[in-house]
Amino acid sequence: METVRPYSHVLKKMEAVGLRSTRQRLALAKVLFENGNRHITAEKLHAEARAAQIRVSLATIYNTLHQFTNAGLLREIVVDASRSYFDTNTSSHHHFYVEETGELKDIPETLVKHSELPPPPEGTMIDRVDVVVRVKGEKE
Repeated sequence: METVRPYSHVLKKMEAVGLRSTRQRLALAKVLFENGNRHITAEKLHAEARAAQIRVSLATIYNTLHQFTNAGLLREIVVDASRSYFDTNTSSHHHFYVEETGELKDIPETLVKHSELPPPPEGTMIDRVDVVVRVKGEKE
């Protein structure tokens, strides 16, 4: 009986878009995708890679995350000018951002209603709408 790796779809998609399966990309894909959907920063992935004894620089982590994003394997969620998360769930959905903890939580797309959007600039079309709802804990 063949064992199916949870991240095998990523390997197939990497091949389909012409992204070479290097040792580091494969190791990072395993860390990123083997435990289901999640939101991760480059720094957190770097720490997880080091804990898994994968020798990789933070620059390589950033490059790989952006390559995976460009290949459609991840979605980048920018919460402010200094912080981006990478989402392994590439389906259409939105997010809550918990300011105290820096945590992102999914919001199903059906729970956010877009009544009207402005027309896009000439020569462009709307690709998707990303909504990040910032939340804080209640004050006592």
